[in-house]
Amino acid sequence: MRAKIALFAAVLATALTTAVAVVSAAGPASAAALTQVTNFGTNPTNLQMHLYVPDRLPSRPALLLALHYCTGSGPAMHTGSGFSPLADRYGFIVIYPSVSRSSKCWDVSSPQALRRGGGSDPVGLKSMIDYVKGRYPVDPDRVGVAGFSSGAMMTNVMAGVYPDVFHAGVSSSGVPFGCFATTNGSEWNSECSGGRITKTPQQWGDLVRNAYPGYTGRRPRMQIWHGTTDTTLSYVNFGEQIKQWTNVLGVSQTPSMTDYPQASATRTRYGGTGGTPPVEAISFQGYGHSIPFDAAQAVRFLGFDGTGATTPPPSPTTPPPSPTTPPPSPTTPPPSPTTPPPSPTTPAPPVPGACSASVSLNSWTGGFVATVKVTAGSAGTRSWTVSLTLPGGASVTNTWSATASGGTGTVRFANVDYNGQLGAGQSTEFGFQGNGSASGLTPTCAAL
Repeated sequence: MRAKIALFAAVLATALTTAVAVVSAAGPASAAALTQVTNFGTNPTNLQMHLYVPDRLPSRPALLLALHYCTGSGPAMHTGSGFSPLADRYGFIVIYPSVSRSSKCWDVSSPQALRRGGGSDPVGLKSMIDYVKGRYPVDPDRVGVAGFSSGAMMTNVMAGVYPDVFHAGVSSSGVPFGCFATTNGSEWNSECSGGRITKTPQQWGDLVRNAYPGYTGRRPRMQIWHGTTDTTLSYVNFGEQIKQWTNVLGVSQTPSMTDYPQASATRTRYGGTGGTPPVEAISFQGYGHSIPFDAAQAVRFLGFDGTGATTPPPSPTTPPPSPTTPPPSPTTPPPSPTTPPPSPTTPAPPVPGACSASVSLNSWTGGFVATVKVTAGSAGTRSWTVSLTLPGGASVTNTWSATASGGTGTVRFANVDYNGQLGAGQSTEFGFQGNGSASGLTPTCAAL
């Protein structure tokens, strides 16, 4: 446990420094100061509260709860996350809480933390929100929560336990709500951190809904960030969070759009294509637990920069589909070519060599996650397939952004509807999780 916590601190320092660099020129210097608040309300785990209020506020300011990583603190988030300079620029208030227990990790594991009003850290954090609302004219439809690592886990917990309080959340290098649950008092869940807990979208969604039984109101939108080679909190948790929040919000798991906002980054949006969709996911190829988090993109998603929606999406009018029902197609399908190629009577076979594929692995004893990068050749692709042969005893258990045929031996992966068409030299990625060992994988790509 101590080694895990130390790793959190080491890798998050780089990420927070990057965030500061991104926003350092975003707005003018401010005389506002971070202040500590005591006696803010019910606080069963003795959390500490620091508050940042810009010198200039609009008539109805937004409010952000910014949650630190293991071994971190509220003041460290103030100086390192990049949120305070953006608060100066856009006029929103930031709460920077701190854990007082020795690990400095948030309680995202106990039964008390995972149900509304159950106690532990969420109750103290909710008291901080209420304290600020009682002293400033906060816009109740613009209250967000964001966190790194352990703070990202707590972001999911707060969004699940208090859906009526938050309109949106930002989870950077975290895990789904309920994934870290334990019943023996342990703060750490190695099965979850190692990517060995997977569920159907409905099962993940039910964990969130059961945290506040009977609630039928609006749910917070969610932005999810993760690095593909994260060995602290497996990249599997990125896909599991997408499954959870698309189900909770009643939108398709098929992206409405995919783009590449910065180097090594792939962004997918679910249930909408604008800047404040119900779910947005940003994946960083080749990055571990420390990723180039951009606080400005988080603030944009939260709707705090004046360009996005000020209210969360409405609740689904019907329950999310069960896992036996395939997700609906996106409202707006990816555009077709201006002049689609004629369909031959007999479909043309894929052309080997018209694309290439490479694979990167994140392995542990008894399992692995593979990320496969598909790159189009000079002619581009309309569709593609990737084939590879697994070692004896290995099997595929879960696939995302592709459709798998077979689960052992030679497995064939085909594009899904939104990532088959690639321009010359363009790339896309898909991934899969498996049991056993996947050493020595050699993928081959064929394209139309």
